[in-house]
Amino acid sequence: MVLLILSLGVNVYVAGKWMLVDQFYEPSPEESIILSEMVQKTVESSDYRRIAEQENILAIDTNMDKNKGGVFPYYFAVSVRTDKQTYLFSCNNEQCSKMELFGETYSIYQDEKPRLPFH
Repeated sequence: MVLLILSLGVNVYVAGKWMLVDQFYEPSPEESIILSEMVQKTVESSDYRRIAEQENILAIDTNMDKNKGGVFPYYFAVSVRTDKQTYLFSCNNEQCSKMELFGETYSIYQDEKPRLPFH
């Protein structure tokens, strides 16, 4: 009986995690490819080049948040982290023909050194 209850509890946890978290925040293999292409378009954008001329770029990251609303591809974003702040890029239209800067946020690198041990 204890084993049955434990097994049911684990299954409910795994199914709940998948339904409530993973499908909204973890990209599928196809979505991972789309995010990779968005990184390339970000690096080619004029906004990125302007940032690269003025600040030291330390990292580029991608994220997906289907809970924030919007339609494809607006729930995808690319974060460009510098030593001063983080810049947020998103598609400029539904075809994602170009990436554009849509916001800025705090960067952990203002207070911390890069985490790679290769300096």
